[in-house]
Amino acid sequence: MRERWTWRGAFVVAAIGSAVGLGNLWRFPYVVYDSGGGAFLIPFLVALVTAGIPLMMLEYTLGKKFAGAAPLAMKRAKPSFEFVGWWAVIIGFGIITYYASILAWSLRYLVGAFTLEWGTDAGTYLYDTVLGIMPVLEAGAYGSLMGIAPGLLVAFIVGWLSIFFIIYSGVKGLGKVVMITMPLPFILIVILMIRGLTLPGAAEGLNFYLRPDFAALANPQVWLAAYGQVFFTLSLAMGILIAYASYLPKDADISNNAFMTSTADAFTAFVSGIAVFSVTGYMAGQLNVPVNEVVASGVGLAFVAYPEAISLMPVAPALIGVIFFVTIFTLGLDSAFSLTEGVVAGVMDKFNMKRKTAAVLVSGLAFLVGLIFISRGGLLWLDQVDYFLNNFGLVLVGLFTCILVGWGYGAQKIREHINEYSEIKIGVWFDICIKFITPIVLIVLLYLNLVERIREPYEGYPAFMQIIGGWGLMAVVIILGVVLMLIKTKEKPQAEEGEV
Repeated sequence: MRERWTWRGAFVVAAIGSAVGLGNLWRFPYVVYDSGGGAFLIPFLVALVTAGIPLMMLEYTLGKKFAGAAPLAMKRAKPSFEFVGWWAVIIGFGIITYYASILAWSLRYLVGAFTLEWGTDAGTYLYDTVLGIMPVLEAGAYGSLMGIAPGLLVAFIVGWLSIFFIIYSGVKGLGKVVMITMPLPFILIVILMIRGLTLPGAAEGLNFYLRPDFAALANPQVWLAAYGQVFFTLSLAMGILIAYASYLPKDADISNNAFMTSTADAFTAFVSGIAVFSVTGYMAGQLNVPVNEVVASGVGLAFVAYPEAISLMPVAPALIGVIFFVTIFTLGLDSAFSLTEGVVAGVMDKFNMKRKTAAVLVSGLAFLVGLIFISRGGLLWLDQVDYFLNNFGLVLVGLFTCILVGWGYGAQKIREHINEYSEIKIGVWFDICIKFITPIVLIVLLYLNLVERIREPYEGYPAFMQIIGGWGLMAVVIILGVVLMLIKTKEKPQAEEGEV
């Protein structure tokens, strides 16, 4: 008997929580700024409607209709499709091994926020005090681990215990947790936005963020950036949404849930941009430099630029620091246990394993592998692995899902199932998006990334890192997915869809 969400809202909140992650706060604002400002919202919305929402509906339908995590759902659609589900699960496992290290960083910063421990030099604080990576960089020993970074192991353990007990508690427990972990970061982001808007220089920062450059719309790279942002921000191709949807009852809505999830994610990203750039504008004014000199994304924004801006705030900077890093932690935690659930559900389905056993196995193995990423050289390995899993792995899964399900199983069958139970009926545009638009965009993204990496290694990392954490890693994902498909296990008969 498959576990079920206790009520519809739990599924929607969990799905939104998995989609709304660190990328909303530290990637989306910079992409908007760098891709035409306010004008970027046009291709972003187009990408959302023609790729993000259709693929989300597809994944929801696979999980709900076939009552299984990604591998089992793909297998029930057609046995030869199972390997694609395993690719998604394996990539999700890979991502969680390093994602948990970011939780450890945020907890370390949260402790330091009470005294603004980083001072006015958050860069030195991050690379020397928190990560301990300076000996690796100074020696040019890229790829070397040089032991666990001081102070991170305890935070790493706390992060993993949080993930483990959430997953261990089952779907009902997860449903209760997300009612806190999803709304909380959004509320905190709104608080940060309001505080940012009250700072002098905020208007200048927002001008950099949203000033439209409509000429940028003629640049194909801007449109590809929009599709890339949509694809990565909605937790697509990671096995998460299929696993979550597998716990839905028979009469659950698909299209309405997809629209709510994607809209909430987009809105949170937009509000995050206001929170980030209002503070960035303030920081630029305090340092008497142009805004573009203090703009950053990713790790540089969350752990260097924003903390330094917090130190410059005139009123209650420590409180803002605490709020910011609680936000970072809760955003990361939602994504982390969502990824872990996708893997655990896949293992449970394949090997008829009990949840508690699967949770211990997956969490324990991910914890051990993740020790690499809290080593002194871990940030470099994280950067390498993250790039390849996201830009090659997830794109490959999304592409094969569209082709195999859209063409091999039938986009029309998926659409008919969606319309049977959904309030919002969808038309043939869904078939066109799944069979043509989304695959074409993903092929282009895959091609461009492949050409770029052939021309030069990513970030100039040494060849052995490119092999182990890049091309070799992708080869392992592909081969292991096929091997797991070929392993014969006794599958439980499929219950009637939505049976409790």
